[in-house]
Amino acid sequence: MFEGLDMSKMGEMIEQLQSKAKEMEEQAKSVTLTAKAGGGMIEVSANGAGEIIDITIDDSLLEDKESLQILLISAINDVNKMVEDNRKSQAMGMMGGLNPFGMK
Repeated sequence: MFEGLDMSKMGEMIEQLQSKAKEMEEQAKSVTLTAKAGGGMIEVSANGAGEIIDITIDDSLLEDKESLQILLISAINDVNKMVEDNRKSQAMGMMGGLNPFGMK
């Protein structure tokens, strides 16, 4: 079952994974993802690390607290989903360059 597994390369592979993960984390901070709600009346931006970096609210919503809350929640949930999808995509790309079993 593990005939092609080269145990002597496991430490090297772990170091490569850690290095790529750190690099991926740094790159994520430079990515900006933006979600809109209410036809663009609310706009929430986050970086790839999941930190909210900007929120834009149309002035017309300032009079309608309930609508503002609903649209803000929607936009935040959407941008969080985008961040998660971006992380998964990056992780798959990271794993694509590694061969964990040393097989050809």
